[in-house]
Amino acid sequence: MHIIVGLGNPGRDYENTRHNIGFEVIDRLADQENIGVLEKKHKAIIGKGVIAGEKCILAKPQTFMNLSGESVRALLDYYKVDETVDLVVISDDVSLDVGQIRIRKKGSAGGHNGLKNIIAHLGHDVFIRVKMGVGEKPKGWDLADYVLGHFSPKEREAMEEAVERAADAVRMVIAEDADAAMNEYNRKAKD
Repeated sequence: MHIIVGLGNPGRDYENTRHNIGFEVIDRLADQENIGVLEKKHKAIIGKGVIAGEKCILAKPQTFMNLSGESVRALLDYYKVDETVDLVVISDDVSLDVGQIRIRKKGSAGGHNGLKNIIAHLGHDVFIRVKMGVGEKPKGWDLADYVLGHFSPKEREAMEEAVERAADAVRMVIAEDADAAMNEYNRKAKD
């Protein structure tokens, strides 16, 4: 079984913001795989289904970004999966260009408070993450204002393609493994 967690903030105010791109990937997977993500459990909204022949839980934590680890910990405690191979966390990343995706099997939070909280709750940083590039914040901007802001129309177009690629990458992680997905998806988006 795999637990696929998309990071974001609950509520209409945060819909379609840079910080909520993880939720968008979960929604895309749910639509494509016909999985209803409606059940409130483990401090998240979850859906259960099958992706690439494997049982999966799709989850959107409802704890707000900075406390995402509470939901991830609750999911792992309940489903008893090996988080080093069966947990996939999807998050925004300001160090990657808009539309670029990068898959990692371990690493620091890179300043991302949601990842930082997950690492704190796990006690280690070894779990698969799909990082979604949302672009670097403009000079003089507050980081929180930037990640809680919306994409420009051109950026939105690039992100639509990135969400599709990220959904495909998650499927490859499940069907094969993280290494295969890294080899296929860890390159710059085509212009």
